[in-house]
Amino acid sequence: MAAYRLTVRHGPNVERESFETVDEAVAALERRAETVRREGPLTRVNTLRDYEPGQRVHARLELSTGGVLRGREAGIDVMGDGALVPYVGVIRKRRLEPSRDRSAFDAVREALTG
Repeated sequence: MAAYRLTVRHGPNVERESFETVDEAVAALERRAETVRREGPLTRVNTLRDYEPGQRVHARLELSTGGVLRGREAGIDVMGDGALVPYVGVIRKRRLEPSRDRSAFDAVREALTG
């Protein structure tokens, strides 16, 4: 059984991949996030209020360790303006703040292994 599972929610599509190591999983997470970013920004949406591209989630990419009680989960929200927002948590997500010399992907790796 694979140790890490990547779930990509992009529009109406949900895809899953499995990886043996955290390095493989984070590398795939980074590739998929960059693919979404290359699609370009989302447009502004007006429903009951206006939503700017930076307020809209273009795709959510989650890495989980599995386990009996779901294990650890961390991921990246690719925002409509291309910004990457790393988070940790299963039910209550908490935004991660990577240090200056670390990327959003490094923050996800540390959340899963730390």
